[in-house]
Amino acid sequence: MSSSYGTAFALMRESASQAWRAYTRHAFVEGLKDGSLSREAFLHYLRQDYVFLIHFSRAWALAVVKSETHGEMRAAVATVNALVAEEMQLHIGICEAAGISQEDLFATTERAENLAYTRFVLEAGYSGDLLDLLAALAPCVMGYGEIGLRLSTETSSQTYADWIGTYAGDDYQEACKAVGILLDNALERRLGKDFTTSPRWPRLCKTFETATELEVGFWQMGLTP
Repeated sequence: MSSSYGTAFALMRESASQAWRAYTRHAFVEGLKDGSLSREAFLHYLRQDYVFLIHFSRAWALAVVKSETHGEMRAAVATVNALVAEEMQLHIGICEAAGISQEDLFATTERAENLAYTRFVLEAGYSGDLLDLLAALAPCVMGYGEIGLRLSTETSSQTYADWIGTYAGDDYQEACKAVGILLDNALERRLGKDFTTSPRWPRLCKTFETATELEVGFWQMGLTP
């Protein structure tokens, strides 16, 4: 099994298929697609997501520490740059247009759902190796890529076109593919070509599934400003 985001990701996604569908087809996502999501809910989500991205960037910086090769380090650094220089900039721009300053954005109080997710990802990295960290990071990166691509072809509203365009865009899609390659190569390097036969594989899939479930909780939080 493979996908445009790599073999390991496709297998992990399949192992968490129920949670994955709940995440990528959540009511929040469908509201982005048809424009029915309230502006209040969207801005509330954006503020929380900005705080999330601060911790997510730190987790990707931790991937540099956990890397064993120059190639792994380069891939992790590129992702940190994409998050800090591009994705967070999208949030700043949309919020500023709505009258929320960057200072206000940075001062957003972190909700419990946000706290649970970001600390789960960081803990996976602190206590494990690069594989544990990537299994926790992948659902967010690839999920948004998958959602963006689908919504770009199915959307019936221009209300959230900026958001959809960012994740459907070539830059973000290339970032997803790069993370997929990083995950595949990291698994082969540490566990061998038949990495799915390793005793570690089920645990890595479980980490991926838990992170996916925390994504579902994040969307749900977005619906309750």
